Amino acid sequence: MRLFGSHAPCRNVIISEPYSQLRLRLDRFAQESPKRLADALEYSLLAPGKRLRPVLCLLACETLGANLEQALGNACALEMIHCYSLIHDDLPAMDDDDLRRGRPTCHRQFDEATAILAGDALQPMAFESILGGRLEPPALVESCQVLAWAAGIRGMVGGQMDDLLEENRSQMQCDEPNGIEEPPEKRLDSIHRRKTGAMIEASVILGAIAANATPECRTALAKYGRGIGIAFQIVDDLLDVESTREKTGKATGKDAARGKLTFPGVYGITESRQMANRWVAESLAALEPFNHQAEGLRQIAKYILERHS
Repeated sequence: MRLFGSHAPCRNVIISEPYSQLRLRLDRFAQESPKRLADALEYSLLAPGKRLRPVLCLLACETLGANLEQALGNACALEMIHCYSLIHDDLPAMDDDDLRRGRPTCHRQFDEATAILAGDALQPMAFESILGGRLEPPALVESCQVLAWAAGIRGMVGGQMDDLLEENRSQMQCDEPNGIEEPPEKRLDSIHRRKTGAMIEASVILGAIAANATPECRTALAKYGRGIGIAFQIVDDLLDVESTREKTGKATGKDAARGKLTFPGVYGITESRQMANRWVAESLAALEPFNHQAEGLRQIAKYILERHS
């Protein structure tokens, strides 16, 4: 993922730093692990990828003028949680995918039980990464709370559950408040604000916590994170419709076949693309108080609209 030109050496470091830090942590965590489990963790956690969430965390910290080393524990934790979610999402009981980032999914490369355990292992590793960071105790506690909220039943896991229920909506009775079914637009928004958006918003918040940001700065960064989180999912849905397996590194055209609730399915391709543009515009507006210091975050927002994988 080339986001920053050669004129921005600090940001080039931000792009490369998550891999080296994940490597260090994985080597330490895996010392007493069964080799097959350690191999599965390395295969998944260090696979080629954007590592968008840790990069966002580090860029938020940079935007606020803090030392990037303060945010490394939080940044690595975000990627560990994201990686676990991908491993589990790819399982036959979930999305049943054979390809991830251009390679066999973890359960295809190893086996289902090993993949489940690799995902399980990454969750406590994430919180250990935070707690082993350089923050003061109150910031460590808050970082754990933010990540737990974003990754749990009110965030990513809850969104994934509703996403799975949508696939079977016509075959089963879904529980609805007061017995009234919500319109698809509202269900779609609820799913992806949690399934995708919560972790992306948490990424910039964890960078802000590491930088000891003011409440005003956190509010602005949270608005930015919410906007790009929704835009990211819209583009992801569009890629499933318009792109190819060779470009995305994973199977395409599966959302409609599985009956998933998607932005193109609800709004159409043209309106979905316009929505993504509007969300990114709102995100960019939220960065105005930070002036040139937020240039890295601005480039991420623009990249989200242009990405091909």
